[in-house]
Amino acid sequence: MNNTGRIVTLNAGSSSIKFALFDQRAGRPLAHARGLAETVGTGRHLRITLADGAVAREQSWTSDAPFHADALARLLAWHGDDAAVAAVGHRVVHGGIAHTGPALVDAALIDELTALAPLAPLHQPHNLAAITAAAEIWPDVPQIACFDTSFHRHHPWVNDTFALPRALYEQGVRRYGFHGLSYEYITTRLADLVPSLAKTRVVIAHLGNGASMCAIRDAASLASSMGFTALDGLPMGTRCGQLDPGVVLYLLQHRGMSADAITDLLYRRSGLLGLSGLSSDMRELLASAAPHAAEAIEYFVFRIRRELGGLAAALEGLDLVVFCGGIGENAWQIRERVLAGMGWLGIELDPTANRAGAQTISTPGSAVRAMVIPTDEDAMIAAHCMAMLASHAAVQGPGRTRPMRD
Repeated sequence: MNNTGRIVTLNAGSSSIKFALFDQRAGRPLAHARGLAETVGTGRHLRITLADGAVAREQSWTSDAPFHADALARLLAWHGDDAAVAAVGHRVVHGGIAHTGPALVDAALIDELTALAPLAPLHQPHNLAAITAAAEIWPDVPQIACFDTSFHRHHPWVNDTFALPRALYEQGVRRYGFHGLSYEYITTRLADLVPSLAKTRVVIAHLGNGASMCAIRDAASLASSMGFTALDGLPMGTRCGQLDPGVVLYLLQHRGMSADAITDLLYRRSGLLGLSGLSSDMRELLASAAPHAAEAIEYFVFRIRRELGGLAAALEGLDLVVFCGGIGENAWQIRERVLAGMGWLGIELDPTANRAGAQTISTPGSAVRAMVIPTDEDAMIAAHCMAMLASHAAVQGPGRTRPMRD
């Protein structure tokens, strides 16, 4: 077991792959380098920067190869200098019922997570592909899976169930919630930034290509906008968000659509892209004069405001709202529209602070504080890896840490 080497983190999402390299310093992870591979129009782009801002590698290319496998190979070909890698941590979107914290990767876990792929088809296969790719580069390095669902596994039963026969609940048909690593990171940061509010009634809005909201009380998840899969709740870049299940029945029974076609519709052709007919990228929609782009934004904002009211009711009040994620951190226009007229909930927005990108965007007299805090799922993954490396029972030998195949 290596408690001094670097930690690699991989976050393979639906349209991008984030990579980070952390040093273990003074009991906490310190970022050495970060990278992002993403699709840009019809091409692909990779950029890796060091902690001092220097660009370690940057390239653009085109390829017909599947994006994730192609980009992972290019990312993992670079891992800094010759410092030993102590662990590879992965964001894994779905951990199922049992996992309330990170888990060491072995063959049994791979099988378990593969079985959950239908519940997160845009992410889980890519998360697993990253595990396989990393094992080929570092065959004797422990790999640690960190789950987006773990943060929500202790929320109350009423926020865990659907009104379906109980046998289905026991079989795992329940509300899991997602973006848990982001919520966990923000909750941890709140303890440093505003300790007086860290354990009060908080709603965090993680707004990006994937979007969700979470009610948090006493630093624990109480309710999430997402449910059984990462489709539920807010509309997203290409995902539909909340949907009457009768729509799916109608499409199956009366429009002759197959399950695969409906899956493609709900996961890849809906959300902001489907509503606007233009783009899944909020930056493009905000810059567009097209009426359908404006309507897509209007619906996105409406659903956030509606969810905010519902989560405040679940919390029986509200003390703090936090925005994070690509849209939440960067689109002041969305934050402004979400919080406009929210005085009834105790939120008074400071438009100047909001447009300037300040950390606190509510007025000094606002009964409910509003903040913007950049999330860092990679740092949360690295912290989990460090904690597991420090545990004498976490690693039982290098042979158990490599995904095994028949």
